[in-house]
Amino acid sequence: MKTSSELQYEAAKQKVEEIKSFYVHAIVYGIVISLLFYLNYRTTSYLWVLFPLVGWGAGLIGHGLGTFGYVPFLSKSWEERKIKEFLNRDDI
Repeated sequence: MKTSSELQYEAAKQKVEEIKSFYVHAIVYGIVISLLFYLNYRTTSYLWVLFPLVGWGAGLIGHGLGTFGYVPFLSKSWEERKIKEFLNRDDI
């Protein structure tokens, strides 16, 4: 059985990995969108780059909200409440 400090360490380590994953996602987004803007500028006057900018940007915002705990639904506290609810039920 793991001690409380070991469990806290594992939770903190997982949170750091989530934050790191978000930062990598944001950096890749910035680089790729910049390249797409350049490609769009060099090839056509139609701003097709706005489609990946908005679509991928929405995904990045969702990733950030989830990472930093700003999701009002399906958050960690919601998960914990549901787990406790199911543990207290007899029909599982």
